Amino acid sequence: MTALHPQAGSVTAAVFNRGDYVVYRDPNRFWAGLPAHTFVCRVDDAFRFDGGYRYSLTCLASGRPVGGNARGEYMRLLPPADAMRDIDTAPLHTGAAADTMAPGAVAWLVQQTAACRGQELPRPRT
Repeated sequence: MTALHPQAGSVTAAVFNRGDYVVYRDPNRFWAGLPAHTFVCRVDDAFRFDGGYRYSLTCLASGRPVGGNARGEYMRLLPPADAMRDIDTAPLHTGAAADTMAPGAVAWLVQQTAACRGQELPRPRT
C-alpha cells in the first residue's frame, strides 16, 4: 500500500491488495446522513477504473459483498501489526498474563506452544 498524501484539501488514494483488511466508509450513506456507513472489510479484488483503482470488498461482520465499485479514497488499511499487538507486547512472564490478552491471542499461543512441545500445555496450578 502507498501512503496517503494530503495536498490542498485532497487525498491521493492508496493502492490496496487482495486480502488486505480495510476500514471502508460508504460515501453515499455517509453524505446522505444515513447510519451504518463505516465498516471493516476484506479486499477481494482490485481493477483499474478511470486512471485509478476500484475495489470489490466483503464486509467482515455480515460476510456480504460491498460491491465492486469501492474507491480507495474512502478506505484505510488496517495494519497486521495493530491486530497482533496484544500478542507481540504480552507480558508472558507474569501470573496474570492471560488476563490482559484477547481470547484469540491466548488460543494462538496455546496452539503454538503445543506444536513446539508436541503435547498439550500442563494444567494450571490451583
